[in-house]
Amino acid sequence: MSAVTDDGPPGHLRPPTPQDVAGGTGTGRDTTGGAPGGPAPGGTATGVGTARARPAPDETGSGARANPAAEFGFSGDPGQHGVPADDMLHAQRTWDASLATNRLDDLGVTAERRRVETAPVSTGVGLVVDGDPGRVREVLRSFLDHTDARLLVLDLGDVDGAGAVVREFAGREPERVTAWHVAELPAWRGGTATWGMCRGKLLQLDTSEVHVVTDGTVVLEGDALTPLVAAVHGGAVAAGRTGLDRDGEEGRPAGPGKVAALGGELMAVRRAAALGAGVEEARDATELSRALRGALVVPEDRLPARRAGEPR
Repeated sequence: MSAVTDDGPPGHLRPPTPQDVAGGTGTGRDTTGGAPGGPAPGGTATGVGTARARPAPDETGSGARANPAAEFGFSGDPGQHGVPADDMLHAQRTWDASLATNRLDDLGVTAERRRVETAPVSTGVGLVVDGDPGRVREVLRSFLDHTDARLLVLDLGDVDGAGAVVREFAGREPERVTAWHVAELPAWRGGTATWGMCRGKLLQLDTSEVHVVTDGTVVLEGDALTPLVAAVHGGAVAAGRTGLDRDGEEGRPAGPGKVAALGGELMAVRRAAALGAGVEEARDATELSRALRGALVVPEDRLPARRAGEPR
């Protein structure tokens, strides 16, 4: 099996935030306008997050505004909080904005925005098949129905005829499903193919920016990938359906939010980061997630997915 890799850096993922990367420092904010010695000529900052900034009007013709916070209803002075009425107005606006956001969530606007934002991010789903053809059929069908991602399937030994199911899907939808069939049996069935070896091959064969790791037991019932890809697009190194804390080797359930490790049933990861984390030596996806350098996240929203065989 030949490995195909892309040499170019990811083109659409935002870089991980420095404070979330082990050993990283700083906030990632350019406080000098992106140029040594201060803002660029003309007063317009050119650093990160300031591409559309304009110089503030200034009666004296130079220098910063004396109290920019006052424009937003705050005094800006240490120990002072502005006029009480202004505070109440600001609090009301914050409350109204929160309610509006919740209403947008109810209408599905937030989910649609995520889909639009992550559309340019290339995503590949890696699946190792080791038997149980009925489960394989259910899992593959769900990913084809509920995602636009490319599926990369590694069939180990055609156990119980599962490889025939993979051939069926790859033949019917070749633009979506790419399959490799090898004689090696998985190590958990007495063979020589370990989890790390299989996942390493899939990561090398993939050319996507985000690689989705699944253990082959998760059936999608809706768009469960977009929230994971959105978290990675936003700066996390990986995002998963479930998370674990730091206690013990296995860990206890944790999340939503930042976690110490991710469960292995469904996880989206920056492919370049996974390739650099010694994936071949990992025993499972959780161990791989612990080796990654950066933030691990469980999305706030419940993902529409279930285990194969579970009631709908």
